[in-house]
Amino acid sequence: MLFGRNDRKPIVIPQKKVKQWKYTTCNYCSTGCAIQIGLDAAGRVVTSRGHAGADVNRGKLCIKGILEHELFDSPGRGAEPLWRDKLHQPWQPVDWDTALDHTAARIKAIQAEHGRDSFAVVSTGQLLTEEFYTLGKLVRGCIGTNNYDGNTTLCMASAVSGYKRSFGADGPPGCYDDFEHTDCLIAFGSNLPEQHPIIYWRLKEARERRRFPMIVVDPRVTMLAQFADIHLPITPGTDCVLINAMLHVIFAEGLEDRAYLQAHTNNLPQLQALVAEYDPQSAQHICGIDEDMIRTVARLYAGAGTAMSIWTMGINQSTHGSDGVANINNLNLVTGNIGKPGGTSLSITGQCNAMGTREWSSCSGLPGYRQLENPEHRRQVADYWGVDPDFFPERRGLTQTDIFPAIETGAIKGLWLVATNPLTSMPNQPRIRKAMEKLDFLVVQDVYEDVETNQYSHVYLPAAVWAEKEGCHTNTERRVNLVRNVVQPYGNAKPDFWIFRKLAERFTGNSGISFAETPEQTFEEMKQLSTGAGRTLDISGMTYANIEAARGIQWPFTQAHAQRPATDPDYLKGEPRLYTDGRFQTPDGKANLIPVRFVNNNECPDDDYPFWLNSGRVVEHFHTRTRTGKIGNCNKFSPTPYMEMNPDAAAEQGVQHQQYVRLTSRRGDAVVMVQLTHRVPRNMVFIPFHFYDCVNRLTLGLLDPYSRQPAFKQSAVRIEAVDQQEAARINAERRAY
Repeated sequence: MLFGRNDRKPIVIPQKKVKQWKYTTCNYCSTGCAIQIGLDAAGRVVTSRGHAGADVNRGKLCIKGILEHELFDSPGRGAEPLWRDKLHQPWQPVDWDTALDHTAARIKAIQAEHGRDSFAVVSTGQLLTEEFYTLGKLVRGCIGTNNYDGNTTLCMASAVSGYKRSFGADGPPGCYDDFEHTDCLIAFGSNLPEQHPIIYWRLKEARERRRFPMIVVDPRVTMLAQFADIHLPITPGTDCVLINAMLHVIFAEGLEDRAYLQAHTNNLPQLQALVAEYDPQSAQHICGIDEDMIRTVARLYAGAGTAMSIWTMGINQSTHGSDGVANINNLNLVTGNIGKPGGTSLSITGQCNAMGTREWSSCSGLPGYRQLENPEHRRQVADYWGVDPDFFPERRGLTQTDIFPAIETGAIKGLWLVATNPLTSMPNQPRIRKAMEKLDFLVVQDVYEDVETNQYSHVYLPAAVWAEKEGCHTNTERRVNLVRNVVQPYGNAKPDFWIFRKLAERFTGNSGISFAETPEQTFEEMKQLSTGAGRTLDISGMTYANIEAARGIQWPFTQAHAQRPATDPDYLKGEPRLYTDGRFQTPDGKANLIPVRFVNNNECPDDDYPFWLNSGRVVEHFHTRTRTGKIGNCNKFSPTPYMEMNPDAAAEQGVQHQQYVRLTSRRGDAVVMVQLTHRVPRNMVFIPFHFYDCVNRLTLGLLDPYSRQPAFKQSAVRIEAVDQQEAARINAERRAY
């Protein structure tokens, strides 16, 4: 018997008697899987399953989706609003009116004394779209602060910035169906099997039906790299050099799509002149990929009938993130691979509704991809909302990553955090902690009372989770899907939509602005604001009923789309791709080729700190483990912080497998358990970013100049010995979460 056991216990799957199945959409990553929640005869949630009729996931779910129904009763949930005057005081339960009255009064007092922008708001990518729209309406139209952003700045800001620079507007131009048509795929810094397992399943099935080459660019031997035909273990932060060298080869050998470039792009001479400087012989010494391989990959990509690029945080979370996205767009424009089946530049979004916040939250602009910098856009929204256009700022304010330094300087006195946990997610944690201590007033609105950032709050507002609410998500491929209300909120928690509306009542007074009473009525407002000449983000033909019937609809989906007869095979289908006609959202309708000159401002390994520090996701967990840390069958696979380390490097350092070590950077230290593996090179370590008081004590947080996104993945550390018993005690404390 294994391990000497003689009493074998057979695996027993408990019977779950489902009386009713309810439709909803997963609330974890951006894949957008349709889910059915099973309720028993007493109305209790007992199980979940993938919806077999949904085009996105076709019945499949990853481990997080399979266990998502356990969120409703998971430990640590907030049941009542809480209040305290000082951080050292114990929490006092209060009713909702008291909590919201106090919150509104403190916001008004701070703004009256220090100015409108002295109060900041940071939201998330995990609310429902109608909630984003309502929060944006409250912040932009009532509270009036310009310092309003989402935590999507930590994950998708570089993709947004790169799309805008290249195409004139945000919005991924491709879709999952492109896997079925492409002849070559490059994945930059994207580990689909762990980050987006169902998207990987779609890719895997496409390759099984029709084999095409897959190239993975990643410094680590990720699971996706193991499945690739070619793996390029690039030097961290040098993707722009690799792409410039590929473009050098493409132009030198006449492999570009000259007709497409001349008809649909600007700045071709400037791009050619710049990439002429990046010959593969020189580039190989910077990016770590030998010149023959650079030429091989460039020829393979440019010579394919169609080719597509995907990327995730390996590109975005860099000081060159926006440049990296723009350069990927360059690669696809130069080869004519935009707006056609199998040819696209597709960012794989991070959070479940990061697209929704980009589209409708008004964080960086105004609803429907409108810009604060555009007077006509300000007038359109002001007229619709019933506010003075001059109430809107003429440009966006601080991003999340600039808000915390503004707290340090005293420019920001109060902060409202909605479903985000910067005490774990932000880089350079020692600095963030000190900034939080300086706030005069902090409101935390979250599903979980024990979220780490709540240590520093003065008011806690308990929010409903996921399918305790109703509204929409937009996924990676611009597909709008519906989250139906399955059960009532836990305790006295309230849907975020309710909280925003009730707080708005404390600000509207006699103003002309009003708020819809239901999410569905709010969706009707959004539909009206989505219309207009030349707008791609048009959802005017959608309704809750047809979204659920189609199990998700891609935008644009106009009123003309909705009027097609039910016998039409494309009935209830939006447009799968953008820019199919070669016209972009720029003033002249042409895409911009962006010459990208590489400047190495990474924190590189040296004699004092000889290891690259890399970080990323594991399949069992999501973001800061606020939810998955409470789900037993997710948490048991990765219950504690660990570090992947190369065995040869470990031997040199005298480090053994499953030993504890202390990692130290120029900013802080962290204690982790060592996992020896050849997935990382000798000069690199990798740590999952999900754990509190861990990897982001070490990270640098240097920002991309365009997107203001932090460089989580390029910093340097050293390895030190640590007392094993003390480290084990710390480990046991962490496992208790």
